[in-house]
Amino acid sequence: MEILVIALVFGALAIAQSALLGRLGLRGFSYERRFERRDAWVGDKVGFIEVIRNRGLLLLPWVRVETRVPPSFGFRTREAVDIRGENYHKSVFTLMPFSQVTRRHQVTLHQRGHYTLQMASVTAGDLLGMRSVGVDMEAPAEIFVYPALLGPEAVSRLCSRAQGDVSVRRWIQPDPFLVNGIRGYRPGDPEHDIHWAATARTGQLQVKTHDYTADPRLMVLINGQKTENQWGDLMDYEQEAIERAISLAATMCLQALRQGVEAGFGANMPLDEGEESAWLPPLPGRGREEELLRAFARLRVKRVRRFPTFLEQMPPLRGVDYIILSCYDSEEIRQRMAALRRMGCNAELVLLPEVPHA
Repeated sequence: MEILVIALVFGALAIAQSALLGRLGLRGFSYERRFERRDAWVGDKVGFIEVIRNRGLLLLPWVRVETRVPPSFGFRTREAVDIRGENYHKSVFTLMPFSQVTRRHQVTLHQRGHYTLQMASVTAGDLLGMRSVGVDMEAPAEIFVYPALLGPEAVSRLCSRAQGDVSVRRWIQPDPFLVNGIRGYRPGDPEHDIHWAATARTGQLQVKTHDYTADPRLMVLINGQKTENQWGDLMDYEQEAIERAISLAATMCLQALRQGVEAGFGANMPLDEGEESAWLPPLPGRGREEELLRAFARLRVKRVRRFPTFLEQMPPLRGVDYIILSCYDSEEIRQRMAALRRMGCNAELVLLPEVPHA
């Protein structure tokens, strides 16, 4: 008899809870998420934090939160990821009234990009599975994943394919014997460049500068086409060569900026979902490094115009060193480079090696 009473009471409570869930839904429920950092590098492991709150009086026996995440996100435990053609991150919680749950996941970032998570699907159910309610909620989270920087050997190997590489070489590896000036020390300057006589004379650390003009400016241009006649988008396996070009461009721009040189880049590819060619003119400044890295993260491998057309239509700049990163050479590209030289600029072409398809 007592068991029957307990069963009846439990059933009544479950029915009442189900009715309240249907009436109140997810009132008082909130969901937030964020990355521990807004900027990271390819290969970094970052924290992904979820905060779930129940400010209502109703017990929520189970709440499931699902959201689509990029396939390049590697979660530490596969239990959190349900694979159904795409990657779906799924978390299940039990929430008492006026409670909060915080979960931290570790995510490995395998690919460069600008990732924004927007909507999450939230479903809550009662104790006996008699009723469930669902809603789509805004839960924004954003992270910029910078391209992997290349080491000196990789840079030298890629730039060995430069067509007329005198200008290219001086941006990658300045000649230590050609000293053309002295300037104040900046963090990251090599110790062997310190000019001790000038340091003693001025009372502040001074370093030697090598093989640069008085007011150098660097502009790296990336060709998003694999071949001269390419029309459609590149297949995933074809994008590796372009990704290598983006890494090389980022490496060159950062090295130039860290030596006090104005740097920028352009490409016949858009930023994020735009349809205009990327164009960041050479500028100095401490914040320029982050600005360029975020732009490299946002760069989408999609050709928006033919590369010769991009070269013809880009804003005119005088006295700039242009380095063009391309998978191929062509007469049209050569003609545009000749036009740049007539404007008083240097223009050199670096041919990117073919990346074998596995």
